[in-house]
Amino acid sequence: MTLKCAIIDDEPLAAGLLKSYAEKTPFLELTGTYGSAVEAMKELRANPAHLIFLDIQMPELSGIEFAKILPPETKIVFTTAFQQYAIESYEVNALDYLLKPISYEDFLRVANKALDSIFTRQKQEAYSRDRFMFVKSDYKLLRVDLDDILYIEGLKDYIRITLNDGTKILSLMNMRKLDDYLPHPEFMRTHRSYIVHMTKAQTIDRFRIVIGEDYIPISDSYKEPVQQYFDDHTLV
Repeated sequence: MTLKCAIIDDEPLAAGLLKSYAEKTPFLELTGTYGSAVEAMKELRANPAHLIFLDIQMPELSGIEFAKILPPETKIVFTTAFQQYAIESYEVNALDYLLKPISYEDFLRVANKALDSIFTRQKQEAYSRDRFMFVKSDYKLLRVDLDDILYIEGLKDYIRITLNDGTKILSLMNMRKLDDYLPHPEFMRTHRSYIVHMTKAQTIDRFRIVIGEDYIPISDSYKEPVQQYFDDHTLV
């Protein structure tokens, strides 16, 4: 997967350093380097970037102001020499914040963070749109329809998917990543070892979700969002 990225910085030396970093990062495609947000505005409208390295202090239009008019799916990494802007940068939902002078190690860290975030979003969109996924089990790829899933249980390095018909599929998979990919709140983590297809819940009994003859625990760590889900679907 390749990410299109752009650099917006009115300091030529800082912009040049970021450009050299982008050009040697295999999964980044640098689409443009701009000296101001105003200069970048027209180009980015015609050729959007997945990721923008954006200076905060710039003439005419600051990086914070420019970030507010960018599409929400654009990942923003603020770059600045002034640490006091950190809190303000997160208020516009920035992916991260880099303090100048920027090392390649830090640049690569946030670039990988953007790659993971965009990959996860694309997976979520695919699962929500297509309503199925493939999982590896016994050296095969098995199709699993989301509507057939009752719940998913984490077993150390494996997961076990329980389906409507009682079928159980064992797969070597990361529970956290699966939780990221599945559409929310249709699928919710109720416990560090359980993800539940919430539309399949039949009864709530003493902080347990009852599905058929199975009781899935709700731990304190996940209690609040799970309770909110049921509150939203309760007639009072």
